[in-house]
Amino acid sequence: MNRKPSVFDGLLGDNTVLSSLMVISPVIVCGNTLRSALALMYAFSAITMLSVLISSFVPRKIPYAVRIIVYAVISSLVYIPVRLAAQNFYPDSIEQIGIYFPLLAVNSLIVFQTEAKFFRMKRIRMIGSLVFYILGFDAVMLVTAFLRELLAYGTINSKMTGITVLTGGLAQPFGGFIFLGLMCGVYRWIRSAFVQTRSEADVSDK
Repeated sequence: MNRKPSVFDGLLGDNTVLSSLMVISPVIVCGNTLRSALALMYAFSAITMLSVLISSFVPRKIPYAVRIIVYAVISSLVYIPVRLAAQNFYPDSIEQIGIYFPLLAVNSLIVFQTEAKFFRMKRIRMIGSLVFYILGFDAVMLVTAFLRELLAYGTINSKMTGITVLTGGLAQPFGGFIFLGLMCGVYRWIRSAFVQTRSEADVSDK
């Protein structure tokens, strides 16, 4: 069944992480505590939104290869004030995140999806779609970090919960990879079931 694209796709129908498998490294490596997750969500949201909006004004007449370089330069410049602000709000988390914080400046939504998806839309629709793609990443990061911190450390935002049976491996990158794989499987099963249900409903209505 051919489905008309929606501005909400980035959150559910075409989730940045679970469907497109983009920007998964920060989720796997750093998404093991809520504090780190909040810092990454802030960085990803601010850098991606500002970079894509500014990049949308780059003339299309410029050769494609040059435009990609310009997008990277813009996101790198946006990264500087975002990083400075993060040092005030998330000083401890920034040190723990390490290299994955600056890597967000060249994430797939900025480098690839700008030309493949966003810049083919009218500006208002582009902004709406971009917001939901960002929310899609933030939702996965938040859920992943919440569950991994709870099950690995027995805490929620560094506060003890009383859970005594812990799985420490979930705090490690290999645990994050396995956990994200399970989330992808559940997400795709739910999406397939939803699409099948809608198809059957459309057929019965005809």
